[in-house]
Amino acid sequence: MPKDLENNLVIAISSQALFDLRDSHRVFEQEGLTAYSQYQIEREAEPLEPGEAFPLVQKLLRVNERFDSPRVEIILLSRNSADTGLRIFNSIEHHRLNISRAAFCGGRSPYRYVSAFGCHLFLSTHGEDVANALNHGIAAATLLASSQTRSSDNELRFAFDGDAVLFSDEAERVYKQQGLEAFTRSEKASAKTPLSGGPFKNFLQALHRLQAEFPPETGPIRTALVTARSAPAHERVVLTLRDWNIRIDESLFLGGLDKGEFLKSYGADVFFDDQLQHCESASQNVATGHVPHGVVNE
Repeated sequence: MPKDLENNLVIAISSQALFDLRDSHRVFEQEGLTAYSQYQIEREAEPLEPGEAFPLVQKLLRVNERFDSPRVEIILLSRNSADTGLRIFNSIEHHRLNISRAAFCGGRSPYRYVSAFGCHLFLSTHGEDVANALNHGIAAATLLASSQTRSSDNELRFAFDGDAVLFSDEAERVYKQQGLEAFTRSEKASAKTPLSGGPFKNFLQALHRLQAEFPPETGPIRTALVTARSAPAHERVVLTLRDWNIRIDESLFLGGLDKGEFLKSYGADVFFDDQLQHCESASQNVATGHVPHGVVNE
């Protein structure tokens, strides 16, 4: 990680996640790169509208107001060239977002720079880039189009599925291959054995480091585990988080109930899950990122 970012929470956002580039992308698909470039250059002075990740980015940057020096860094990663990306930087300035670092990759995948910037999380609307980042050990998710109501308060609320997101998919493999009864027996027998970390463990640890600088009741960040697990499969999860010395503010063991209404009640700013069907359901209520990792995505 670059030295001046090593104590920060660093999150990479694709330009298509940060801003609404649907019209621009339609020009690219229908008319080609030259027409797309001309379209963006002609509209350099027209600010882009917010995209799926925009409200989350606003809240993330607002966390810096609680510190003497910035502790949250947003990195822009884009398939645009610097030439066509000028409209994006102008839009960042228009919306008063404190984003100064970026990589414009001229049509190539920007995931290659996620590690170089020391990012803890990469959010994109491009599934291939997300999969590549995950394969290189970086927490990443594909943001789904959603119809959620945006939370207006300043508290930033993250929600995570457990297996194949915070934890490895070792238990989920048992469930998928042998069924619920075998899964329950296995988890009960392994209750005292911590689960291995999943792709979002390091991101959760980075969040926890920021949370630890505030009393639990006054911190700007809140976390929740929202899992289909129920008793007795809950114990291994609780003991795993204890072993990692990570605080989760809320834990919902739903026993297979639909997660959407619970996420809405929690007021999640974003929810991460490995199962696309759960993501599509959740996106009706909150911003949602699909994590294409683990046995269900093979």
